[in-house]
Amino acid sequence: MAKKKLRRVVLAYSGGLDTSVILPWLKETYGCEVIAYIADVGQGEELDSAKKRAEACGAAKVCVEDLREEFVQDYVFPALKAGAVYEGSYLLGTSLARYIIAGKQVDVAHREDADAVCHGATGKGNDQVRFELTYMALDPNLVVIAPWKDENWKISSREDAIAYAAQHEIPLDVSTKDIYSRDRNIWHLSHEGADLESPANEPTSNLFKISKPIERTPAKPKYVEIDFEKGTPVGLDGRPMSGCDLVNELNSVAGNHGVGQVDLVENRVTGMKSRGVYETPGGTVLHLAHKRLESITLDKATAHYKELVAVKYADLVYSGLWFTPLRRALDAFVNSTQEFVTGTVKVKLFKGNCTPASVKSPYSLYLEDLASFEMGDYEPQDAKGFISLYGLPLKVVGAIQKQRPS
Repeated sequence: MAKKKLRRVVLAYSGGLDTSVILPWLKETYGCEVIAYIADVGQGEELDSAKKRAEACGAAKVCVEDLREEFVQDYVFPALKAGAVYEGSYLLGTSLARYIIAGKQVDVAHREDADAVCHGATGKGNDQVRFELTYMALDPNLVVIAPWKDENWKISSREDAIAYAAQHEIPLDVSTKDIYSRDRNIWHLSHEGADLESPANEPTSNLFKISKPIERTPAKPKYVEIDFEKGTPVGLDGRPMSGCDLVNELNSVAGNHGVGQVDLVENRVTGMKSRGVYETPGGTVLHLAHKRLESITLDKATAHYKELVAVKYADLVYSGLWFTPLRRALDAFVNSTQEFVTGTVKVKLFKGNCTPASVKSPYSLYLEDLASFEMGDYEPQDAKGFISLYGLPLKVVGAIQKQRPS
């Protein structure tokens, strides 16, 4: 039985299994036109057949937008400048991409006079939160359709979805032999599901797609130099580059050396733990280089406080809260800290490792004469009074507490 009749729905369409099944299901269930919205955030060859597949699945219209540079400049680089890393390892590739996709999807809904928006995220995962909170923030009047939480949705696994696709003659590129759930964009590639659902299973070497297994990486290291202006990467090896081109080239170079492979058990927004394997070659290099540059350009108090902000920023991004006043306020703080984060960082790539080799900045706070073991103009006698005052609270506590009976 069909549910409420809708005229037009904009579906965030990836061309993968779930959204290819959802497209005809929407037409059957809601009796509506379906506009397939395809956002190019750097999926590469995955997009080649997506438009044709959407048309074959019955889309009334297919909208394709190249969002790669906007994604890097307006989402990825702000998170980079903030130092946002979720639970110490995850560089938020999927999380960040969902916001630009959902935001543009709302724009398409307005442009096409649609009644509703639809996403293919499951009821267990994080993406449902990111999509739906974005819809709420940008247009709370739009109807939101989430098939995996819909009472008429009878599919409970990827195997069920494949069977549905075969029954409805939906063209797919997946099979039951390779049923990893993957998400790819210019910033990363994630792998979940299948044998990875057990943390007892080591990822197989053939799992990796944009980086080499460590045992197949070159025997010699590779050095690269990244130029930054006010915290934003602007050049590679002395060549000015757009954000998109810079990340793409770093992905290739660092991926060749096995850099950026992370095997993580993380805490989802929905409360459960999940295991994912991530490939973020270029992002890993940029985060390390940016942190190294900050080490010589930020004062101690700002650097230490920014570490607290980085944790909060990462949690906001992970938890669906990009379009919030707090995230905008944190961006204002972060941008103020980046005024002098300008310079060049050289890093060494070798056997999965990325290590800093050198750093220089016209605004460096590192003064070699002052840092030297040679005393120079530094007066060591000044430290005597400093330590006396600095330790005064400890002297008071020690004197008072020793008087108390044990």
